[in-house]
Amino acid sequence: MKLSLKNFEDSPQLYTRIAGILYLTIIIAGVFGELLVRNKLIVYGDVTATANNIINSEFLWRLGISGDLIMHICDLPVMIILYYLLRPVNRKLALLNLCFNLIQTAVLVINKLNLLAALFFLGDAEYLKSFSPDQLHALSYLSIKLHDFGFGIGLIFFGFVCLFEGYLFFKSGYFPKTIGVLMSIAGLCYLTNSFALLLAPQFSSIALLMPCFIAELSLSLWLIFKGVNLPIWKTAVNQSL
Repeated sequence: MKLSLKNFEDSPQLYTRIAGILYLTIIIAGVFGELLVRNKLIVYGDVTATANNIINSEFLWRLGISGDLIMHICDLPVMIILYYLLRPVNRKLALLNLCFNLIQTAVLVINKLNLLAALFFLGDAEYLKSFSPDQLHALSYLSIKLHDFGFGIGLIFFGFVCLFEGYLFFKSGYFPKTIGVLMSIAGLCYLTNSFALLLAPQFSSIALLMPCFIAELSLSLWLIFKGVNLPIWKTAVNQSL
């Protein structure tokens, strides 16, 4: 199906619901990877325990990485649909939002190599025998820490995405202003947590990201079950031509 502004004019709700379903998939995959895989296997501060957990649950670790990649694959159509959806509000800002979204996805995809490295250091390849088990465990743990910081850097770009989208949703008229406010708060939380991770790691906390979960879940469900206000959407499209 060719995606264009004309398609949106004819059936915006179809694309809106597709974006909502994919966004919900992103949330589910993200929760699975962070809470059910890494939070279960990584013992922060204990290199050996973490290494043993990964070795004993290698398939789960690989499954978490695969889920993350599915999440980022879903990112691409979602960001394109949101670009077309928000384009009538402010074309330049919608394009800037798309660029920031592409950057954060690229950073997070490349960052998955750190999770694979954490697994590879615990393998039985011949070239690894030059290192002691303790050294390999430390290198594996270092890869995990690099992933944590790479994830934080990627979310800096996504924080700006949420701020841009929050503004565009708020100004659109065909989405509730509440969604715009929630996404703006999410953007501030992402930025606060990521810069805290870089500047003062002791202040970084998953609790700071709870508003992000609420905002993005609300957005995905609204896209699926409500979509756009069609009369206002059509007016906005006509005015943007």
